[in-house]
Amino acid sequence: MINRLKWFFHPVLIFIFSIVALALSLFLYIYWYIEASTGLRAVVRKYNLDPNQFFEAQTWVVILVLSVLVGIILVGILIIFVYSQKMTKLNKLQHNFINNFTHELKTPVTSLKLYLETFLKYDLPRNEQLKYIPPMIQDAERLSDNISLILNLARIETKTYTGEFVQLDLFQAVNQFYQNNIHLFRNCDILIHNPSGQFFPYRINLPLFEMLLMNLLTNGVKYNDSERPKIDICFIPQKRTLHVRFEDNGIGIEKTEIRKIFRKFYQVGRSDGLSPKGSGLGLYLVQNIARIHKGKVIAENRSDIRGSIFTLILPYRSQPA
Repeated sequence: MINRLKWFFHPVLIFIFSIVALALSLFLYIYWYIEASTGLRAVVRKYNLDPNQFFEAQTWVVILVLSVLVGIILVGILIIFVYSQKMTKLNKLQHNFINNFTHELKTPVTSLKLYLETFLKYDLPRNEQLKYIPPMIQDAERLSDNISLILNLARIETKTYTGEFVQLDLFQAVNQFYQNNIHLFRNCDILIHNPSGQFFPYRINLPLFEMLLMNLLTNGVKYNDSERPKIDICFIPQKRTLHVRFEDNGIGIEKTEIRKIFRKFYQVGRSDGLSPKGSGLGLYLVQNIARIHKGKVIAENRSDIRGSIFTLILPYRSQPA
């Protein structure tokens, strides 16, 4: 019985009932007015009365104005309904994010606590300590990355992220970033190409731009079940834009997911029924950083083999050769 009542009070049904009730009210009023006018005209003709005493020339204007007002009310109801549905969906995504991200924070803390309790309880020799220390460092880095992700998101959204924009060659900036972080991608093949051989000077906020690169590269590795992940970064100048393509050999993206993956808190579902991967913030951060640099990021699947392509599009006018 309770489930039936919840179904009856569903926002979609309430919206439909409201629209139908309002439209029906307008229809009945107009129908009543036409019927009343028809009867009144019959009385006027029967008793040969002056029609001007009973009818105004602008009566149709009243109906027109009433129709416009009802139309405005309908549009208002529609806007409120759409906004309400979006807020409901956002709240649901946020709830899922909190549940999953809490696990992302709690897991390394629990692991670190276990290792530290082991160190406290037992007098381990040095060789045994060296077995525990690397996993502890890894858990600490994982925890630090998650905290940094939340802090960076807050700074970017409130536009309080401090940093200077400097003009750098983008190809060199990407190469330098990879060389500085090559230890994080030891089991991956990352190739950086610049077929045109041009320089691409562009004003960037280096910390933010490196955050964008880190998220795109780790995304290509995380959603990858190949024996050796491969990411190909290619610089392709267009007439008025520069395309930086990140092609990987990962699992690809479902067509229904492509337009959703840049949404805040959105997490791609897993076919094995387990919890979604990631925090739902990485690609949202990527898109926001691209916009800060007056660009955008688009996603698509590779047409030749399995994998995905993320393309950073920046406004850039190619220099004549």
